[in-house]
Amino acid sequence: MRQAKYKLLKLSTLAIAIAATGGCVSAKVNTGDMAAEAAPATEVVVVEEVVMVEEMVTDYTVAKNDNLWSISEMGEIYGTPYNWPLIYKSNASQINDADLIFPGQVLDIPRGSSQSAIDAAVMHAKTRGAWSLGTTEASDTAYLGG
Repeated sequence: MRQAKYKLLKLSTLAIAIAATGGCVSAKVNTGDMAAEAAPATEVVVVEEVVMVEEMVTDYTVAKNDNLWSISEMGEIYGTPYNWPLIYKSNASQINDADLIFPGQVLDIPRGSSQSAIDAAVMHAKTRGAWSLGTTEASDTAYLGG
């Protein structure tokens, strides 16, 4: 059974505007981080604002058959496997080989990484090259800054 601790709360506001024009309905959604808008509207009929609380995992206990790729891909972690180097870098003191983690290890899940750190992690994940169990690849050492 996978274990994840939820400690950090992310607050965001979701604003929804629905408008009717000429028998058509259009909508505008704005979460503060991103916005999407369908056909332009001239008359706003309904406006709703909802405050959403999203629990964010700040650490994760490794289960049997887990790997950094699959952990990173979990929706409650990052939702994409390509961010696994962020977890690796944050836990370098307890992970000797990025390809070898063990059940029971409690990994820090970094939050609030800069866009440049995320971009570097994704680039490393996509260009890492060949790997083998039990050794630290040169590309991983370079990614860690050593």
